[in-house]
Amino acid sequence: MDFFIANAYAQAGGTIAAQNPLISFLPLIVLFGIFYFMLIRPQMKRAKEQRLMIVALNKGDEVLTNGGILGRVDAIADQFVTLEIASGVVVKLQKQAISAVLPKGTLKAS
Repeated sequence: MDFFIANAYAQAGGTIAAQNPLISFLPLIVLFGIFYFMLIRPQMKRAKEQRLMIVALNKGDEVLTNGGILGRVDAIADQFVTLEIASGVVVKLQKQAISAVLPKGTLKAS
């Protein structure tokens, strides 16, 4: 009956080697570096480009909004932009709702 049960022997006593704390945090550091270069840095770059585009808006610029509306800038205030989306149709939007400045003549081609 004893031949079905294997004998369990204790491992020889030894000291547990202390691991360098830097080695244990290395995967986290590498993961943060990957997140920074793949996600955080490009998002900051896009946000900076958006801010510069909004600051550079002028009356008469043709723009595209986040909602897909094309219009011509009619007036600019501190937080809002007035767009003329058709002759006689004026819409007031927040500046952050503008996603792109289009080349001149885009509205005539549409």
